[in-house]
Amino acid sequence: MFACSARHPCCTGQLRPDRSLHCTPPLRRTHVPRARKLIRYGALIACAGVWWMAGLYLYLSPKLPEESALRNITLRTPMRVLSSDGALIGQFGEQKRKPLQFADIPQSFIDALLAAEDDGFFEHHGIEPLSLLRAVSELILTGRKGSGGSTLTMQVARNYFLTLDQTFLRKFTEILLAFEIEARFSKEEIFELYVNRVFLGHRAYGFEAAAETYYGKPLAELTLAQHAMLAGVPKAPSRNNPLSNPEKGKARRDWILGRMTILGMIDDRDRLLAQNAPVTAAFYGQVVEVDADYVAEMVRQKMVERFGNAAYNDGYVVYTTVESKLQQAAHDALLKGLRTYDWRHGWRGPERRLAPREEDTPEQTLARWQEALRAMPVIAALPPGIVTTIDEVGATVLTQSGDSVRLAWEGDLNKVRRYRSVNQTAAPVKNIEELLSPGDLIRIREDASGWRLTQVPKAQSALVSLDPKHGAIRALVGGMGFELSKFNRATQAKRQPGSNFKPFLYASALEAGITPSTVINDAPVVLDNLAAAEIWRPENDSGKFYGPTRLRDALAFSRNLVSIRVLQRVGVRPFIRYVESLGFDTEDMQANLTLALGTHTYTPIEIATGYAMLANEGFKVEPWLIDRIENAKGEIVYAADPLVACPECLDASVSTVEEVRMEDILGAEVPEVRAAERVMDPRAAYIISTFLNDAIQRGTGRRARALERQDIAGKTGTTNGPRDAWFSGFNRDLITTTWVGFDDYGPLGRREFGGTAALPIWIDFMREALPAPRPAPPMPPGIVRLRVDRDSGLRVKGQPDNSLMEYFLEESLPDWQGDSGGELGNGSIEQIF
Repeated sequence: MFACSARHPCCTGQLRPDRSLHCTPPLRRTHVPRARKLIRYGALIACAGVWWMAGLYLYLSPKLPEESALRNITLRTPMRVLSSDGALIGQFGEQKRKPLQFADIPQSFIDALLAAEDDGFFEHHGIEPLSLLRAVSELILTGRKGSGGSTLTMQVARNYFLTLDQTFLRKFTEILLAFEIEARFSKEEIFELYVNRVFLGHRAYGFEAAAETYYGKPLAELTLAQHAMLAGVPKAPSRNNPLSNPEKGKARRDWILGRMTILGMIDDRDRLLAQNAPVTAAFYGQVVEVDADYVAEMVRQKMVERFGNAAYNDGYVVYTTVESKLQQAAHDALLKGLRTYDWRHGWRGPERRLAPREEDTPEQTLARWQEALRAMPVIAALPPGIVTTIDEVGATVLTQSGDSVRLAWEGDLNKVRRYRSVNQTAAPVKNIEELLSPGDLIRIREDASGWRLTQVPKAQSALVSLDPKHGAIRALVGGMGFELSKFNRATQAKRQPGSNFKPFLYASALEAGITPSTVINDAPVVLDNLAAAEIWRPENDSGKFYGPTRLRDALAFSRNLVSIRVLQRVGVRPFIRYVESLGFDTEDMQANLTLALGTHTYTPIEIATGYAMLANEGFKVEPWLIDRIENAKGEIVYAADPLVACPECLDASVSTVEEVRMEDILGAEVPEVRAAERVMDPRAAYIISTFLNDAIQRGTGRRARALERQDIAGKTGTTNGPRDAWFSGFNRDLITTTWVGFDDYGPLGRREFGGTAALPIWIDFMREALPAPRPAPPMPPGIVRLRVDRDSGLRVKGQPDNSLMEYFLEESLPDWQGDSGGELGNGSIEQIF
């Protein structure tokens, strides 16, 4: 049998079988099956593809990162500024990032991320072939990426080494690099690389930074719902983050929770609880643990000066000398002191008036007020509020959170005095309508008794606290609020210190031979002011004159006329040379008698540095802030080497500084020290310190007795106007200077002195900052204690009722009472009129 061809003659009947022509059937045509052809063509294509892929690999492989580059991956990590005890002070950088170790990542977050991005991560070797084949096919056909296919490893390759171009060449490079990464790193290391690099919106890079940005907490403290929310952000950081689009973020979160259930990571109960959880995200800035903006800015400037722009991105960690407890106490004390000073001078009225408009509904009015509050910053820890209603018993105030609080009439509003001038306030208001109206934008604060009306102070202040042993800055506040003014008054504001500078005049007097019991007349003095071509008639702050006054009492009670006469005796030029030898800047210092009243300008930190000499037996230390700098690997790239006040180093029996047990001085073992220069006679420093102890116990600083300590010494300072109020005080462990004034040099008002405006800040700070009392430092050699008459300052025998014990330099002893006169410094009354 054969199959007949339609065109063959035998089959068409044109030839019969009985004819002579032998009719044989045609040969059968052989057909190649279609499947075999496809296999053949597929093999050819595959071979071509293999050759093409091999060529592509040979082309791309030299361009892949070297193994060293893979192993030395660095993150663009911001600079972090820490206190000495590790509290975060500030963070600077283009990207917010806080790297995590795999061991610190909570399991619920690991599960959520794997469910969202790559549930086979711990099984595959860098790629998922089926998902990748689908994605690559779409790239070949369309030239665009249409569906996912990237594993976490591939995303690490892309995030660290490649561009975001959606091309086949980049995708193939990504695959090759994923294999390299899998060969070089463990799965845990790859997971770390991913969670620390991925962008998650709002300048947050890495999930720890995202957790702090959206929830104000570390990743380890978040809930399952929050973990799932964050795990959904990488797919579309701008659309899926919980702030920009909480609805889409929640939908993505709930899908991830469903995937986790399917994969057996959580059960239905946990899924339902998490899916029903509200979206709680809000924008949180850097999680700063202590208020030290001015300190952070000082560090930032130093770091940029040292490292350039790399300071912002190379992950430096800067440890400062600031102690978090002391810094926070300084910040709080300064704000309290300014609020108290400001409130004494009366309330200036609301910041703005947003009265209800007739055409607005109550809902529209409330919305307008809420919008206004959202735009108002919290200043000096004082939140804004808008008065919504008033009645006989108080006022209702809308806050930024949308809640309402009450200001009581009795005990608060009925005591408010209106501001008239810096020297005058009005009588207390008689009814609330004189004070507040609906729509008034005001400031409020909360204390133990409830909410109170307040206002943002207009005066400014600064505080700086040093360790006198080596000058380490323990606390520094440069103003009421860094958000208001970045001008650092602690280091930049040159102001007249007034009587706060007198201790250095009196120290020069002791070294010049004047004794603590020298009696000098506190009486009017009239001098020509040659610079101003006028007569100068200086006075005491009280306007009174106190007659013959011993040198000790003259400093303790800040007698201006005595100080002028002391400077006349010491000499203006010698005094300038003396303070220059102490390390004070004397450039442009006016060589006249006004120097006795502290007219040359200095910054608070310069004054504090000077007082450190009184606390450390006369050594010149320099203030310093940065203790050490670590790079991203934790290696120390800088360590401070401060000058140290080291009396033992000057002992004749000690040949080298290294022989001194510096751990006894600094409280910790150290390899070497640099001994500071002694610039003040330690005996003068000791005696002046006793003068300043008297200033606290019975003089201008007696408010400080509230601390109930015998080991503190200090001095007030007030300038004409008064425009500047100062207090500097110390013990052997800490020296602190406070200043209060206006940036525009406006007057502080009547009855405002160093003891009323600046000293309360010092007291509140030192109450928290001072360590437990220690025994008094030993009296330096070369000092003699003698009994003298209170009135004449002359040496007496026995123990007469009108006598007291006094310290003297052994070479400058007073005469015996009854002897005939003597040189200045030997107990005589100085007759300068």
